[in-house]
Amino acid sequence: MSTDTATPRSEFATTMQIIPVVFFTFLCYLTIGIPLAVLPGYVHDDLGYSAVLAGAAISVQYLATLASRPLAGRSADTLGPKRTVTIGLLGCGASGVLLLLAVLCGRWPVLSLGLLVCSRLVLGFGESLCGTGAILWGIGRVGTSNNARVISWNGIATYGALAVGAPLGVAIERTVGFAALGILVILLAALGFYLARPMASVPIVHGERMSYRSVFTRVLPHGIGLALGSAGFGSIATFITLFYAAKQWPNAALSLTVFGTLFIGARLLFANTIKTYGGFRVAIVSFSFECVGLLMLWLAPEPHIALVGAALTGFGFALVFPALGVEAVGLVPPASRGAALSAYSVFLDLSLGITGPLAGYIAGEFGYGSVFLFAAIAAAAAVGLSSFLYLRDVKVGKMPAAL
Repeated sequence: MSTDTATPRSEFATTMQIIPVVFFTFLCYLTIGIPLAVLPGYVHDDLGYSAVLAGAAISVQYLATLASRPLAGRSADTLGPKRTVTIGLLGCGASGVLLLLAVLCGRWPVLSLGLLVCSRLVLGFGESLCGTGAILWGIGRVGTSNNARVISWNGIATYGALAVGAPLGVAIERTVGFAALGILVILLAALGFYLARPMASVPIVHGERMSYRSVFTRVLPHGIGLALGSAGFGSIATFITLFYAAKQWPNAALSLTVFGTLFIGARLLFANTIKTYGGFRVAIVSFSFECVGLLMLWLAPEPHIALVGAALTGFGFALVFPALGVEAVGLVPPASRGAALSAYSVFLDLSLGITGPLAGYIAGEFGYGSVFLFAAIAAAAAVGLSSFLYLRDVKVGKMPAAL
């Protein structure tokens, strides 16, 4: 009886150690989400630039995130996770300053656009450092046996902040004005910096540090699996509304809500399965659910079938990042965990960057529904890759044979 009651308390205490740290990820992604939905309209309508430039002004952030991943990993390993998070928050605050200046210089479109691009670049840098540092900070607080739980909660903070930030930014822009967004971003980053300062840091792990190239090579198969699985998320986020419009179905936003709800629910309810059954087995099941959901979207004759497909896709995708991430981080010495996490995360950035234009080409040639078939094939390939990695570990004695 005492064991049954001790376990929930222990898990609750562990979660309470994780949440304060991933809250910094939440604040970071709020600063990303708040201007996200209104920036393209500002560049296109207010500054008078083309839709292509409006989209590029958003996408440049992801290039900065991708480019700064190695720096984020090494910073977390050598400077410590807390300092990495605080530097990342400073970057988010600086992006708010540049955003505010861009709005104030709106009468000079070239200068305003240049400041916006600089704002997005600095924000990408801040995102990379804050996200990587928060995960390593959380792992340092609760131990490596809870890697999956930390990564899962960090993802909940990420997607939760984006879900809250985008509509909040639209509401503020309409009621107060665009300049208020820059001020709010500065205040959120300052709040994060203020809250982080008194929190205890975790010891920097000393010991063998692998070169980033060696780390990248070691996590490459896991990263490819992540990239394949992320195609489903990228396809739904980018093309679900156009898919609904082509079918003349209402309430496309509902499918995104269902996707996000099942995503967060699965992370809350099933994160412990990674610790119990291992990352590869959870990844195999997750990719299978995602594949079925995407096939349902592709074949959906009615909106309610599409909703079920979006729900299954969100449920399946939820544990992909932490499941393969736990296996990837476990391949390197403790002193190189930050490098492994950043190298692994690169594949998410690459996947989301490549999926948009590739899926756009497929949609143009074969119709919007074919985008989900393409993503389903990618998820099926990820099932095969994860099965191969699992069986490889079984062969060398790392894993029990039973699936």
